[in-house]
Amino acid sequence: MEKATIIFQPSGQRGKISKGKNVLDAARELGENIESLCGGKGSCGKCKVLIAEGHFPKYGVTSHKKNLSRWRKIEADFINATQKKEGLRLACCAGIKDDALVFVPEESRASKQIVSKLPRLLPVDYDPVVKKYDLIMEPPSAGDARGDLERILSALNVQYSLKDLGCDIDNLYSCDIDVLRHLPIRLREQNWHVTVSVWMDREIIRVLPGSVTDTYGIAMDIGTTTVVASLVHLNSARILDTQYIMNPQVKYGEDVISRINYHLQNKEGLRQMSMDMGEALNSMIKALLRSTWPEDNNWTETTEASDYPDPQKQREKTDGEFLCLVPEDIEDAIIVCNTIMHHILLQLDPRHVALSPFPPVVQKSLNIKARDFGINICPSAYAHILPNEAGFVGADNVAVLTAEAPYKSDQIQLIIDIGTNGELVLGNRERLLSTSCATGPAFEGAEITYGMRAAPGAIERITVDPETHEVIYKVVGDDAWSNYVKAGELKTCGICGSGIMDILAEFYRTGIINKSGAFKKKQKSSRYRVNSENRLKEFVIAWADETTIGRDISITQKDIRHIQLAKAAIYAGCKLLMREWGTDRVDVIKIAGGFGLHIDPVKTLIMGMIPDCDPEKIVSVGNAAGTGALITLLNREKRAESDWVARMVEYVDLASLEGFKDEFLEALHIPHQKDSFPHLKPIVSPKILFQE
Repeated sequence: MEKATIIFQPSGQRGKISKGKNVLDAARELGENIESLCGGKGSCGKCKVLIAEGHFPKYGVTSHKKNLSRWRKIEADFINATQKKEGLRLACCAGIKDDALVFVPEESRASKQIVSKLPRLLPVDYDPVVKKYDLIMEPPSAGDARGDLERILSALNVQYSLKDLGCDIDNLYSCDIDVLRHLPIRLREQNWHVTVSVWMDREIIRVLPGSVTDTYGIAMDIGTTTVVASLVHLNSARILDTQYIMNPQVKYGEDVISRINYHLQNKEGLRQMSMDMGEALNSMIKALLRSTWPEDNNWTETTEASDYPDPQKQREKTDGEFLCLVPEDIEDAIIVCNTIMHHILLQLDPRHVALSPFPPVVQKSLNIKARDFGINICPSAYAHILPNEAGFVGADNVAVLTAEAPYKSDQIQLIIDIGTNGELVLGNRERLLSTSCATGPAFEGAEITYGMRAAPGAIERITVDPETHEVIYKVVGDDAWSNYVKAGELKTCGICGSGIMDILAEFYRTGIINKSGAFKKKQKSSRYRVNSENRLKEFVIAWADETTIGRDISITQKDIRHIQLAKAAIYAGCKLLMREWGTDRVDVIKIAGGFGLHIDPVKTLIMGMIPDCDPEKIVSVGNAAGTGALITLLNREKRAESDWVARMVEYVDLASLEGFKDEFLEALHIPHQKDSFPHLKPIVSPKILFQE
């Protein structure tokens, strides 16, 4: 039977499916978990998917809405005309006629993907950008008929010595127009007793009746693949809640170059990607706010801000147990992201960032009214976007630097943020160098036959017996190893990033592959074979009866090559930065990002992804970008510090350096073609480590 290529995003699951099957059946066959409470009868509307439009060279497919069967009337019960035009379908109703790239929205995923990017909050002095001032004023009288704003400005000057407000000739920094529109009611609601929120000691962004002391902010980390947002009570520096989602832009491409290409090939591409991100951020903000309300409130997903239940009544009803926050309560926001995500969010043309000498549209930090790019918080509030460094190294890396502060240390630190676009920083208080390296999406599951992102059932840890080459593994969502459970009990469905990293190290350590990454001719286990369909050499990790997809989960020779390319990009970047800095050693290696929380430091050393060092000097710093965002949310001076460090870091273009190609090719070997790894001597047998 004729088949079509189906690719599911953001999980990366893909494969050949017989034409005529519907998308829901294809998802089940490929191990993609789509919600379907009615079992595919079309009566629950939970299996909504979005069909991408356009040609996707990376996958070699051209996806169109017309590649699926005709629209069915039953779908109109759940999908409106606008959504239909965008390409939304019910997976159970859409039959497959040809190739398609299918994006599964967060709400349609039965197994929610696990994003390990919880930011940590480091100790920092509380010095907020937005400060509150309690004012009690005399009402207007026959002898004092000043305007409402002038009365507030005078009171701020007299009571708190805020003299700069309203002094600008053009009134550039005095009071936001939205505040003025509500000012008469707010002032008179409690007889001229108000709390005034002032941004940067220059602009009034909110006026509330009575005395209000609590201030709230939000820190957002927009990655190429994942987005994280944290709601913070600024007075106590306490994180109230954190939300995670997969970046909805992955349907346009898994890496930044693919998204630039989508912009270039589609007239409204940039605007569409920006709108997708805006909707995603607002969805997260709504979820964060909802976490501060009791579960039995009548605030639904479609409730508009103007229709929220009265917060004060709700607080009184629960005796103050719940904060019952609304969008207006969020008075400050921080956004960090790489250069391309930054440009897409602000609808700035990113094409030139991909061309030497890689100039961004803007490098300096920005303060933009949240309403100007559709973020649903206090309409007068500013979102502060940290500065970009240069090229692909953006505000997220500046946030990492602000959190880890290598520029305050005597130690030579190497900080590696592993993602679709790897970012590296090397140095100390004397000098800092940074660069980016295109690792590609292999570590996130793409380009790997059974690769997927972290979700329940994804293999996250692998160990191979050096004598028998038998494999045991552990999956996301279960603490048990495969040798302690019955076949099928772990519901194995693919391999995620940390498991993919384990593979190269374990295969090399146990002699399944040689130094070049090729499968050895003589193998000890029947797990090694040549696939009868594609004739590729492969090694089975999990047998079919252990999986939910009904097929053996294996690693092919092609998969190994993709992993080698990713690890070589990082190692070559590290090596060249060290050469440029003038050192042959580092004192500590910090691995940032979600990967840093899950990968085994020893295995990163075995596979040759990082320079040789004492494994005890390899530390995980988690979501350092998110941590940096939180720090700058709480401390005004940290924003100035991030501006300074962005200017101070020296950006290195790896491709322009002499010997880059040679370094990359040598780094493809495991652990390396030439460089020695003395710290591996107690870990890897001499026969393996010193093979020719």
